[in-house]
Amino acid sequence: MFKKGNKLYSILTGTCPKCHEESMFKNKNPYILSEILDMYETCSNCSTKYKIEPSFFYGSMYVSYAVGIAFATAAFVISFFVFNAGINIVFTSIVATLVVFLPIIIRISRNIWINFFMHYDKSLAKK
Repeated sequence: MFKKGNKLYSILTGTCPKCHEESMFKNKNPYILSEILDMYETCSNCSTKYKIEPSFFYGSMYVSYAVGIAFATAAFVISFFVFNAGINIVFTSIVATLVVFLPIIIRISRNIWINFFMHYDKSLAKK
């Protein structure tokens, strides 16, 4: 379903948006909070520069808002409609979901943001 060459592949795996070969992040585990934003400067496979301009990833904050809303909506639907929980439990489940998934939301937002501006190039894969 998610093959190389598909933007979803790059977004969900955190690989280079141009060649889909190397991870953009120095540590693949987003839950090591001290290294959550540590990225390589360039791809070791195709030499794509990840930070197109200074403060490039500030734009991912706007994307993270939308991704956070998606996670919060999923938590609401599951807790309210599936488990028939009360309003206090629903609120608690939304907050807990956002706190637990914050590192993933941050990474996915950066991946989505960079994939707005860069596209897969088959000629760069396995250079």
